[in-house]
Amino acid sequence: MLRSRKRLSLPNPWFLTSDSFVNYDTIIIGAGMSGLAAGIRLAHYEKRVCLLERHRVVGGLNSFYRRGGRNLDVGLHAMTNYAPKDLRTGPLGKLLRQLRLAWDELALAPQLGSAIRFPGVELRFTNDFTVLETEVRRCFPRQIDRFRRLVSQLCGYDQFGRPETHRSARACVGEILTEPLLREMLLCPVLFYGGAREHDIDFGQFSILFRSIFLEGLARPLAGIRRVLKKLVDKFTTLGGELRLRAGVSRLTVEDDRVTGVMLENGAVLEAKNVLSSAGWRETMRLCAADDQLPADDPGRMSIVEAVSMLDAPPRQLGIGQSIVFYNDSPQFHYVRPGGLVDHRSGVVCAPDNFDYGEPLPENLLRISALANHDRWAELKPEEYKTAKRQEYSRMAAAAVRFVPDFRPAVADTDVFTPLTIRRFTGHEGGAPYGSAVKRYDGATPLRNLFLCGNDQGLVGIVGALLSGISITNRYLLK
Repeated sequence: MLRSRKRLSLPNPWFLTSDSFVNYDTIIIGAGMSGLAAGIRLAHYEKRVCLLERHRVVGGLNSFYRRGGRNLDVGLHAMTNYAPKDLRTGPLGKLLRQLRLAWDELALAPQLGSAIRFPGVELRFTNDFTVLETEVRRCFPRQIDRFRRLVSQLCGYDQFGRPETHRSARACVGEILTEPLLREMLLCPVLFYGGAREHDIDFGQFSILFRSIFLEGLARPLAGIRRVLKKLVDKFTTLGGELRLRAGVSRLTVEDDRVTGVMLENGAVLEAKNVLSSAGWRETMRLCAADDQLPADDPGRMSIVEAVSMLDAPPRQLGIGQSIVFYNDSPQFHYVRPGGLVDHRSGVVCAPDNFDYGEPLPENLLRISALANHDRWAELKPEEYKTAKRQEYSRMAAAAVRFVPDFRPAVADTDVFTPLTIRRFTGHEGGAPYGSAVKRYDGATPLRNLFLCGNDQGLVGIVGALLSGISITNRYLLK
C-alpha cells in the first residue's frame, strides 16, 4: 500500500530564521548541495552570507524523509567520484580540502560491485577499473583496444565546459567504438546519472560522468544522505553563516545590470552585494522577470520516478548481491521522455545494503528508478495520482525482476516519488533532476552580480554539485 510521506523536521541549528541582517556580502538561493558548499566556502573567508531555502529541510533532491521509523533518502543511489582515504587527488579530495572536511566525516562505504545488464550481455564493474576493462575484453574482445583508446581520450576535469567539449557524446564514442551494443551499454549509466536532454549528452559531460562512475567509483555514506547534510549545515552555521528555512524567494529586483534586492515570499526584502542562485537558469531568470533570456528549446525534458521497496529480508538473502544494476531490455538504449507515465524498458536498481560498511546495515531496501513524463503525471487528478503510483510501482517491479531475482514476495511496504515530487522540492521545471538541457558552464548571467551554480552550471551528482558551488564561489565571489 502506498501512503503519503512526511518530511522529517530537523533539530536546531537547522532552523535559523533571524531577521537581524538585511545586508549581506552574498545571498544564496537554494540550500541544496551546491548552495551549501558555496555558503561554507564564503563563510570560511568571514563573508556575511545568507542561505535561503524554500522548504523546511535542506538538500533539494538529495534530501530524506521519515517513513515507518526509518530515514529514507530521496534521489541518492550512490555518491560518485569515490576516492580512498589516502588518495588526496581527484574531485573528492578537492572538495574536502576546499570545505575543510575530513574524509572520515563523510563515512563513505565503497560499492561491493555493480552491473550493466542488456539482453544476453552483462558488464560488471567495481571501484577497480580493471574489472570493467576485463569485462569489455570478455564480452567484446575485438573492441578492447578501442575501449582503451576511448578512455585515453576522455576530457579531463580542467577541460570541462570548453567549446570543444560540447560535441555529441554519441558521435564521439561511435567514432571510436565500432560495436553499437558496447556504446549503448556505456551510455546507459552515464545518461541515467546526468543526462539532461534526450538521446545524448555533451562529450565533456560524458567524460566527467564516465570518470566519476567507472574510473573513480561509487560509494554510499553510512546512514545515508542525512549524515552528509548535517555535516555541511553544521560547518556552515559554525562558521557564522545564516540559514533561513521556509524562506522562498518571490522575485529579484533589478536596476540597470544588477540585482538590488531579494524579495521573500513573506514580503521581506534582503540586500546583498552578490546573489548566487542554485534554483536553475530558467527559474532564476523568471525571478528577474527576464523571460526573454529563455530559449524556446531550453527546458529539461528528462525526469524520473522512483519506487522504494521495504523488504522483510536483506537483498543478498534474496539473491541480489550487486550494489547497483543498470538495465535495458533491448540492444538500443532509448533515453527519451516516455509518452506515458513511465518507460519500463530500462531502469536502475539500487540496494543500499550492498556497500562495504564494515558492519551489517539492515536497511532491507531496494530502490528502482525509471524514466518518467512530468506532464503526464501533472494531468492526473488526486485520486488518479494515488492509483497511478500503485499501478506504476507494480509495473516497475515487474520490469526490474527481468534483470534481478524476484524480490516481490519479500516486500513489506512501498513508497513512490514522481516528477511532481522532484518539481516540488527542487523547483526544476518539468521535474527535471538534472535541470535545463543547455548548461551555463561559466555560471554567469546577464546581471553583473548574479551568478549560477548547481545542475544548470553543468556539474551533476552530489560531488559535482558541491564542486559547482565551490568553483563558482572561487571564480566570482572570492576574488
